[in-house]
Amino acid sequence: MERLPNIHPGEILQEEFLGPLNITAYRLSKDIGIPQTRVSEILKGNRRITADTALRLSYYFGNSPKFWLGLQDDYDLEEEKANKLQELESIKRFEKNAA
Repeated sequence: MERLPNIHPGEILQEEFLGPLNITAYRLSKDIGIPQTRVSEILKGNRRITADTALRLSYYFGNSPKFWLGLQDDYDLEEEKANKLQELESIKRFEKNAA
């Protein structure tokens, strides 16, 4: 089964919000009061969306901070799973009735 690519929240920010709304990274950074480098690094996939950034994005776009943090958590879990799959698969599952 082919594995779908793990999509960074920055790509969703760009493709689903900034692009369709014609908002530049510069404008977003000024409007929400964060450095342009932070926005650029998120868009490039080099930086996480923190709680602070999630709150600012949610106020700006009118959605939930949990939306942004959920995207980040999902991305982080998939990355970690892919990086540690062999180690994780070697863990013996807990059995309640085992002696």
